[in-house]
Amino acid sequence: MSFTLRSVKVPPNSANLEEARSRVFEFFKTACRSLPSIMDMYNLDDVASKSQLRSVISSEIRKNSHVTNPKVIDMLLFKGTEDLNNILEHAKQRHHIIGQYVVGPQGLVQDLDPKDRGMSNFLKNFYRSNYF
Repeated sequence: MSFTLRSVKVPPNSANLEEARSRVFEFFKTACRSLPSIMDMYNLDDVASKSQLRSVISSEIRKNSHVTNPKVIDMLLFKGTEDLNNILEHAKQRHHIIGQYVVGPQGLVQDLDPKDRGMSNFLKNFYRSNYF
């Protein structure tokens, strides 16, 4: 079930931009179809929903929407396929998936603010001045 992508390979070159774009849409569909097995495999039901992960996948694809060179799109598609294969073959651990796709590079935003709420200005200045 999860090893069905092992035989899927990105062709070496797309002939034009439309062909590369259709391959990106097929990759998105494949990634979204594999989300239920990923959720079960990594036990992500308590951390994120399928729709949240689907929106993360679409935002990762949209990050590169400005790329118009078909060879670059094929290279990005190859990287995405490799990452998906690594996830499906369980080459990543649960905390890798949570760190990359649930929490994101900005970290837990809700954890940053409450730490400073109860502090006085004196303590804030003290901590700021004594960190080397």
